[in-house]
Amino acid sequence: MTDTLEKKPRFGIWTFALGYLAAYVPYSAMTKGLTTGKFAGTVVPGFELLPPTVAASVVGMLIFISAMGWWKFAAHSTVMGISIPRPTRWTLMSGLCTGLIVVTTTMAYTIQGVSIVFAMLLMRGGVLIMSPVVDAITGRRVRWFSWLGLALSMGALVVAFAEPPKPGISRWAFSTLLAVDIGIYLASYFVRLRFMAKLAKSDDVSATKKYFVEEQIVATPSVLLLLAIFAYIGGNESFQLLRDGFTAFWSRPVVLPAMAVGICSQFTGVFGALVLLDKSETAFAVPVNRSSSILAGVFASLALHTIFEVRLPSAYQFAGAAMIIGAIVFLTIPSMMEKRRAKA
Repeated sequence: MTDTLEKKPRFGIWTFALGYLAAYVPYSAMTKGLTTGKFAGTVVPGFELLPPTVAASVVGMLIFISAMGWWKFAAHSTVMGISIPRPTRWTLMSGLCTGLIVVTTTMAYTIQGVSIVFAMLLMRGGVLIMSPVVDAITGRRVRWFSWLGLALSMGALVVAFAEPPKPGISRWAFSTLLAVDIGIYLASYFVRLRFMAKLAKSDDVSATKKYFVEEQIVATPSVLLLLAIFAYIGGNESFQLLRDGFTAFWSRPVVLPAMAVGICSQFTGVFGALVLLDKSETAFAVPVNRSSSILAGVFASLALHTIFEVRLPSAYQFAGAAMIIGAIVFLTIPSMMEKRRAKA
């Protein structure tokens, strides 16, 4: 009997979205807290934070796939009589893009003066805009409520950028680091969504798990290797901070919070990937994924404000987040109605 997602509804897209939300709240809140000195009064620069958190993510990935017993779904090669899981050409490329997404997401939350909610609106809004393009290229039908959810999500960006600038600052003043970070993030997501839509979004659970495992065994390990190479090269302040992340960081009093950030980051990757790999069209799966993270960003901002008295994002940013959350309604109800009609 064919193993399909439809036969296991308890593991459907909204269950994965809830897991994504639960992991994203502590991930984003602790990342911002670590880089602003809210833990033990120790400020951890963003580049220094990357090595320990990515290392923790690698460990989390190995534990998760082993606990689920999913190694068998990956392609394997035999080396000296030992069967070793490996990626295919396409999952290798997707995994490299996923690794870049991990790094740029964490970096976005470490940039001074950028709130969690604003960073999320830029990253999530950009991916939402490209989702129907991916569907069009792949030839998948985009249903009306996916377009409506997309429109609401895009409107959220308009509201966020409508915020009046501070005195003496141009409305379009933009951190170069944030611009580069968001650009790499969006380019990586475009490639990743393209491969997912073409190769993994189907009724076949085995194909989905195969893609997931092969992508994950590339993503964070490749990032950790790249960070180690840059740290070894040295030569500038950023690379020196990476070197500190592999060495001096471990004597700091914030090792455990950093490990927690890495583990939570890995689980956002796990649940986020499973949402995106759902067989529904990309223009539906992406808003579900993005809405979950926006909601998590709001909760994380409220947590930081309550615990550490960090200033809340502006009313414009919260209004943009509210529009994203409102999109959930238009994505959920019509989809549920369609499923009920199909069963009738």
